[in-house]
Amino acid sequence: MSSASRGLVSTAALLLVLHSANAAAVAAQAAEDTPAPDAAKNAEPRPKESKEQVSFGIDVARIGLWKEAMYRWEKAVELDPGNASARNNLAVAYEQTGEFDQANAEYEKALEIEPDNTYIRQNYELFREAYERKKRTDRRSGSN
Repeated sequence: MSSASRGLVSTAALLLVLHSANAAAVAAQAAEDTPAPDAAKNAEPRPKESKEQVSFGIDVARIGLWKEAMYRWEKAVELDPGNASARNNLAVAYEQTGEFDQANAEYEKALEIEPDNTYIRQNYELFREAYERKKRTDRRSGSN
């Protein structure tokens, strides 16, 4: 892992928008309320369920389960596409897993939803700075 990538990962780990929740209760509720895939796409936004998924994602991210956290935040976005916190956290998870183009896209969507959100803007600015450094380093070394 290059130093630029390590910088992205450490930045992401430090800047995760944290909320606390009872992970077991959230998991049980999420399992009961998970709609069929097509139903989620055509349904009205479900902000309460989306927030529960965000909280559970944060709990599992804290213990290093980034793929599970990513899954939870993707579900949160499905449940409520206007949840800027879910999109921000999903961007952080994409950073953690090296999916930098996806991280960039999610940060931009989060900022479209909440352009004055200081946490999201700070995360995005730090990400962009490190991401641009990584891209320059990759171009110089001839890798992607």
